[in-house]
Amino acid sequence: MKDETTNHVVEEGKHHYSAEESWIEPRDPKVLERLEWFKDQKLALMMHWGPYSQLGIVESWALSDDDAEWSREGIDWVADGEEFKRQYVNLNKTFNPIRFQPQIWADLAKRAGFKYVIFTTKHHDGFCMWDTKETNYRITAKDCPFHMHKYADICKHVFHAFRERGLGIAAYYSKADWHTPYYWSSGAEFGKKTWRGPSYDPKQYPRLWEKYVQFNHNQIMELMMYYGDIDILWLDAGWVGNDQQDICLGEVVEKARSVQPGLLTADRMMGGEFENYITPEQTIPDHPIQVPWESCITMGTSFSFKYEDTYKSTTEIIHTLIEVVAKGGNLALNVAPQPDGRLPEGAIKRMEELGQWLAIYGEAIYGTRICAPYYTNDFAFTRKDDITYCFRLSKQVGLDENEVLIPYEHLAQQVTLVGYEWNLDFKQINKGLKVTIPDQLNDEKTIVEVFRIR
Repeated sequence: MKDETTNHVVEEGKHHYSAEESWIEPRDPKVLERLEWFKDQKLALMMHWGPYSQLGIVESWALSDDDAEWSREGIDWVADGEEFKRQYVNLNKTFNPIRFQPQIWADLAKRAGFKYVIFTTKHHDGFCMWDTKETNYRITAKDCPFHMHKYADICKHVFHAFRERGLGIAAYYSKADWHTPYYWSSGAEFGKKTWRGPSYDPKQYPRLWEKYVQFNHNQIMELMMYYGDIDILWLDAGWVGNDQQDICLGEVVEKARSVQPGLLTADRMMGGEFENYITPEQTIPDHPIQVPWESCITMGTSFSFKYEDTYKSTTEIIHTLIEVVAKGGNLALNVAPQPDGRLPEGAIKRMEELGQWLAIYGEAIYGTRICAPYYTNDFAFTRKDDITYCFRLSKQVGLDENEVLIPYEHLAQQVTLVGYEWNLDFKQINKGLKVTIPDQLNDEKTIVEVFRIR
């Protein structure tokens, strides 16, 4: 579905992504330095979590009548859309994740090889996972049963636990808020039909819109001022920020960077100076991208928790990570917590296995940069200093069992397998490097073989 107020496309809740040509290199040297840090990280843990997890349905989108056709699939207990929306909004009154232990999340993320966390402080539905002073629709309000818990200010404790273990912090924040009357106003003049944009024309109600702008600024600055060091402000709702819905982002980013020097901003799909990196969603670009980017991809089938969800295999996750990195990006792998605060056992298993692989092969992932021939389906390449890493993603036909033909055309002095110290025999031919793997290494079972070429 195309947003009528922008040229950007959001289909079934999934954002398309900005073109490389729309990227503008930041002028602030501290932001440029932080971008280099970002390009080193490669792997983020993304987490969508809120009261909607109790239902096991898509986050927020079912509140939009314009998106009902796809987003209300599985909502089979109530036929009336208005009644459903009332029930959804009241989920804050039953959200009580008493098994939430942020230290366990952070320990697991560290073992799994994640380098930063992207946590949903607020999705489009407007429910705030921190102790905001701008609305009572928050985790610490008295009508939320979790408000008395020692970890009630969820963002505070998530950010602290991950930061304490050396992981970076990205605060996901939706610029659209479907709960505040400054965005979705009620009343006869506005009607009941909902869509992803405001219920009124900001040009016709400038005072109301100004209240919404200030509401956003105040909430963003709460996160920037009272929640420790923040590396990234990850701004969702890529239909907010055009001429029709101008929230004066430049003003608040300037204030945010005065307290968080070098803060990166990922203003999705907007292009320009506040989209410091591009964010494909549930997809990998078909070619290498030469500007900073990060693809958010779910471990399961949904960004939000879904009962009896099906998770990608560890092999598929690792292949996805390799393809993303070889094309120049970071992978934001989404894992959705359960309504009780735990991570699903299936997701934990995949994370542990991912971490075991990265413990051996992470040198070919972290801190690398792209190099030709990038990604060929059978092989992927990265580079660090004078070393080129080659990932063999599939077996080749027409070669002996112990031979690998690597499409690498530069002169090589040494070839080894990551995880082993042995030099491998190789021949430089016009098609690349023909490498011989000894029998004892060829019998080793690994998800992906990684060659180190000097």
